[in-house]
Amino acid sequence: MELKRVVVTGLGALTPLGNDVATTWDAAVNGKSGAAPITHFDAYKFKTQFACEVKGFNAADHFDRKFVRQLDLYAQYAMVAARQAVRDANLDSEDINKNRVGVIIAAGIGGLHTFEEEAGYYAMHEDLGPKYNPFFIPKMIADIASGHVSMEYGYHGPNFGVVSACASSTNALIDAYNLIRLGKADAIVAGGAEAAIYPAGVGGFNSMRALSTRNDSPETASRPFSKSRDGFVMGEGSAVLVLEELEHAKARGAKIYAEVVGGGLSADAYHLTATHPEGLGAKLVMENALEDAGMKPEDIDYINVHGTSTPVGDISEVKAIKEVFGDHAYKLNISSTKSMTGHLLGATGALEALFCVKSVQDDIVPPTINHDPEDKDEEIDYNLNFTFDKAQKRTVNAALSNTFGFGGHNASLIVKKYTE
Repeated sequence: MELKRVVVTGLGALTPLGNDVATTWDAAVNGKSGAAPITHFDAYKFKTQFACEVKGFNAADHFDRKFVRQLDLYAQYAMVAARQAVRDANLDSEDINKNRVGVIIAAGIGGLHTFEEEAGYYAMHEDLGPKYNPFFIPKMIADIASGHVSMEYGYHGPNFGVVSACASSTNALIDAYNLIRLGKADAIVAGGAEAAIYPAGVGGFNSMRALSTRNDSPETASRPFSKSRDGFVMGEGSAVLVLEELEHAKARGAKIYAEVVGGGLSADAYHLTATHPEGLGAKLVMENALEDAGMKPEDIDYINVHGTSTPVGDISEVKAIKEVFGDHAYKLNISSTKSMTGHLLGATGALEALFCVKSVQDDIVPPTINHDPEDKDEEIDYNLNFTFDKAQKRTVNAALSNTFGFGGHNASLIVKKYTE
């Protein structure tokens, strides 16, 4: 069976850097931080009091009041980003066969705020017996964003959510890619969304000592590959891509941003939350992605790394890159855009895949910000090009995006310039 080619024809984003793709990408290229004190709740008692929140978002601008009551914030973010991507791809036109269009939108956690509200309400009113909002379950569950998008557009193709912690939305894109190249769909609206900057989310990650506590300087807290890094910065938002079968896209005159050419999966099988110290799972997932794409290590120009700014994770990923790419590792550009966006958990893979698509399109690599040249970790090889401080112009024919999640879930996606 000859596999079909898959291209990207639509992009949508609602992020800590901007409420659309253009604003988000411009901020990333210019090295802007999305971190600031938390506004979603009063965090003064928490060890971490800042995050990378979406800014200037008002649900009433996008949904009627009755519908808002049915949507957790993560689903609101997903629907707004999906609308942008669908509109960008012109995938809502009358001549689209909607039986052949699917939706796969991931979340690592889902409706955490809804769960927290309902649990808190019961705790305060348990003497009245169980009283729950009838929308509690459908607002909370992690698959519901896909359901809402499919219902809005009448898409009857493959429809589900993906949960694999911080690898979730990369898994969603890989699933979409595989379904399309196997001929199971003509197009799939795929990505991720997350909105966990609430007491349970921040408090839970604080208890694991996973978050930075640099409260005096939020905008510099996410500092991948620097010795003084002390944990990740929570982010939120959504990124959605339209993946489409090449001939279907060409037949309807769709613009093509890039081609998806490979996806890799692996497991660390090592620890509940920590990556393997030698990067064994990370090494394997990149090798699997390259094999799937039929590419050699030297074909890759840019790696958007997982790079969360945690003490162990950054080191293990660098080790894996050096193992996989050998001498070519020193010719690559590497960057962690989490230094600007924070860590969007289940949505991070889709956003970083979007950044890879834009890098391929514009031939520019966004930077890793917040690095002090004097703040060096002896376990990290600084002869690698981490694209510190400023974006770099270069030809980006192919880019690889890495995402690794709690539970040892690893996923890598490769995109390249589209050519006939």
